[in-house]
Amino acid sequence: MAKKNIELIKKAGIDIKVLLKKLIDAASAEFTTYYYYTILRAYTTGLEGESLKEIVEDARLEDRNHFEALTPRIYELGGSLPKDIRKFADRASCMDAYLPDEPTVKNILKVLLDAERCAVGVYTDICNYTHGKDPRTYELSAAILHEETEHEAWFEELLTGNPSGHFKRSQPGVSPYVSKFIQNK
Repeated sequence: MAKKNIELIKKAGIDIKVLLKKLIDAASAEFTTYYYYTILRAYTTGLEGESLKEIVEDARLEDRNHFEALTPRIYELGGSLPKDIRKFADRASCMDAYLPDEPTVKNILKVLLDAERCAVGVYTDICNYTHGKDPRTYELSAAILHEETEHEAWFEELLTGNPSGHFKRSQPGVSPYVSKFIQNK
């Protein structure tokens, strides 16, 4: 636990319990999204699905990276992840990205887009809560927000056919904004 950092954050007006709840719920959403995207990626089949598979893989791996980057910050602030995976999954700040009953490429894209839109809202909220008061958490959340916004644009482009400015990453899971926060890279 980073005691001086916590003291300064509290002095700036942040309620540490509220912040930890937001971060743990966000970490849970990233963890469960990684799981569900694994299933969704498996169902991106056929000619149309094959072109989508790498993009789903990129978002999936970057969501895992988001979880890996959030976890140390949770512990630095004196929090911890729940010991029970079921309780942890139930805390997700976003709905589960279930495989649709009819797993067509279009329906899978709708699930992916909804999940990314929720994530954009989560990190916008954390950024707004920490802006000017907790620079470390703000910078981490802003980096994740950049990637989640790109994921949203990718899936919206694929669903609507309108250009988003999406360019292929050098390889899936690069996390150009979040990679500096991941301790194992």
